[in-house]
Amino acid sequence: MARFTPKMVLFDLDGTLIDSVPDLLVAVNAMQRDLGLPEREESGVRNWVGNGIEPLVERALTNDLHGKPDAALFAEAMPIFKRHYAESNGKYSCVFPGVHEGIAYVKSLGKSVGCVTNKAAAFTLPLLKDMGLFDQFETIIAGDTLPLKKPDPAPLIYAAGWFKVHPREALMIGDSISDVKAARTAGFSIVCMSYGYNHGEDIRHYHPDAVIDSMAEFTGLIG
Repeated sequence: MARFTPKMVLFDLDGTLIDSVPDLLVAVNAMQRDLGLPEREESGVRNWVGNGIEPLVERALTNDLHGKPDAALFAEAMPIFKRHYAESNGKYSCVFPGVHEGIAYVKSLGKSVGCVTNKAAAFTLPLLKDMGLFDQFETIIAGDTLPLKKPDPAPLIYAAGWFKVHPREALMIGDSISDVKAARTAGFSIVCMSYGYNHGEDIRHYHPDAVIDSMAEFTGLIG
């Protein structure tokens, strides 16, 4: 029996729909080389993504999830990272197994479908197009669409208003504590993917409504 009967389903991007770390790793290490700094390991980058590119660059520069680099170094690094990421974005990423099937199932039920991400639109839209997902969504809310982004609930509330759906009739599909916090504050239900990016922590520690291993499981979860 299905546990959720939403009118609208919103999907996070990085770590939920797409494994984008390979693209980010290439850009991070190109930036590091340009700055004469040590390259970073993929395992580190996997723990640093999810809050937008500014925190990622801060973490890469300091090799620390909570690190804050010198302001001048950060100001120098950001345009370098953006340049390299514009080149690598979509080249090494892949769609997680079950994503195409899961979205198709949700749409077959007549649900409204959107994407809400902290990634800037300049990187979000090309990535979704490269991965063959862009046309699946009725709206795409990027990290710079609004003044606030997840974990603030503003993007989710905005999407609910756009679709004219009450938050209690909305479901968020994500992978991180930012998704859980945003959904809880917005009044959405929240399902998280077990494989995503959550700074090295098990997402179950943050008590989403359900945790699944593949969106192919939507058939037993959403009705």
